[in-house]
Amino acid sequence: MYCGISCRLRVATRRIYIFDLASGAGTLKITDIEVIKWHPGAGKNFIYIKLSTDAGITGWGESYSQADRDTQIEAHVGQLARYLIGRDPFHIRHFMHVAHEDFATKRSAMDLHCALSGIEIAMWDIVGKATEQPIYNLIGGPVRPTIRVYANGWASGSADDIAQKAATLTEERGFNALKFDPFTGPWREYVNREELTEAAATVGKVREAVGPDVELLVEVHRRLAPMNAIRMAKSIEKYNPYWFEEPCPPDNIDAIKEVKENTTIPVVTGEAHYTRNDFREIFDKRAADIINPDICNTGGILEISQIAAMAQPHYIGVSPHGYNSTSIGLAAGVHASANMPNFLIYEYFVNVEEVCRSFTSGYLEPHNSYIELPTAPGLGVEIDEAKLSQHPYKPFPPRNIRTVEDERQWH
Repeated sequence: MYCGISCRLRVATRRIYIFDLASGAGTLKITDIEVIKWHPGAGKNFIYIKLSTDAGITGWGESYSQADRDTQIEAHVGQLARYLIGRDPFHIRHFMHVAHEDFATKRSAMDLHCALSGIEIAMWDIVGKATEQPIYNLIGGPVRPTIRVYANGWASGSADDIAQKAATLTEERGFNALKFDPFTGPWREYVNREELTEAAATVGKVREAVGPDVELLVEVHRRLAPMNAIRMAKSIEKYNPYWFEEPCPPDNIDAIKEVKENTTIPVVTGEAHYTRNDFREIFDKRAADIINPDICNTGGILEISQIAAMAQPHYIGVSPHGYNSTSIGLAAGVHASANMPNFLIYEYFVNVEEVCRSFTSGYLEPHNSYIELPTAPGLGVEIDEAKLSQHPYKPFPPRNIRTVEDERQWH
């Protein structure tokens, strides 16, 4: 449980919970919220949210985390817990509404939305278990039986190393879509021509290694000013990438639109936008071909579903971002994606799947780039807390943040 919040209520005996949808009898109450930060061994720490109820039903959620910002997200959950305990977990929309209007007084922030997303997902898990339905059945029902995924978290080393790893993933694992960042060096808007040439050459080597039929998803990580993003896009069009992701910083939608209008490659943005409000300008200007909101930071299952619905009449596809665990976060994304007519493909991080699989019952395994929809109630996965505890939270060493002298290398 979050330190300093005294809200754990223990039930002496487990009660059988019966929920009568017609009469509303058997109302559930949230009795406890616990934040579990854990270390996967590389990359970043992950954050799970565990909600308990007076009926013994437990719900699991996940909050997106970022290097050096995980404790801030935990602090938000701790403050939100003061207003969540005692509420009915079925009242998802109302809690999210008052969290924005009353708790946050309409001031948005990534860390807050991460915290709220984890709580919201856990509430849906409880509702699904209480009604004995998978979540996708509660938000309109599936429009597809499987979810297509692309592999990420695999690319490192030299261009030749990356090409070899790409070939291995397609040949041995059957992935038909791969995402990677071909750039080296800090995330700078104004790079030199050699860096663009080197990045383009890496894309070319990967295309040569995997052949023409595997989709290549090129990640830019919000790096470039439009002039450099356009140069890069034009230099790799011949390799027929599936998309060009986040070419420019997210706070200037017109810059992203400029890139979109100057390349034949579909342009993606969205992982650094939160809630429907942030996506409105993207849709109004049709500034991207595809959006990639993250279910663990944009507001959870209901919010990402509404964002997808907003995108649909603009003919904008949805490919949710997923740098979360391949356990809770992935399961939440699979349920939401199953409900989206304009869904394209979901992100799957191969570098954390082994540790996530070790403590997850009902783990959602990809087979030839597809995941079958789970059929168990709620998220359809359960966490073995004893096994999860074998991966306790620990801070990562400080990152290599540039100094003034370091800039000599890049100018």
